[in-house]
This record gives sequence, C-alpha cells and structure tokens, in this order.
Amino acid sequence: MKKQASVMDRRQMLKALAVGSAAGAVATVSGQALAASPEAISSVDKSDGYRETDHVRSYYATLRSK
Repeated sequence: MKKQASVMDRRQMLKALAVGSAAGAVATVSGQALAASPEAISSVDKSDGYRETDHVRSYYATLRSK
C-alpha cells in the first residue's frame, strides 16, 4: 500500500507542475499584452474596413468550386 501512495503523490506533483507552468505562461503573455503602450496601438494602420481584392475573390472562387 505504501507504493500506491507514493505513485499518487508523484502524479499529483506532476499535475501541479504542469498547471503551474501553464498558469505562469498565461500570466506572462497577458502581462505583456497589458503593457503595450497606447502609442503603439494607435500607430496601427487604420484602414477603411474590409476590401474585396483580387486575391480574396480568387480564394472565394476556390471555395465555391468544392
């Protein structure tokens, strides 16, 4: 019975490490997104919206042919 308890403890430890690593990665990514300066966001090209170009039309044509 002692062996079963140690196996479960290892599994719980590995699960905790995996969850902790994932949480750390999410916190890092979201922290970087929040730290983006407003100047960088406002400098993004402000287009007139959706434009159907020749490239888009040819892609739509391939979808219709299937």
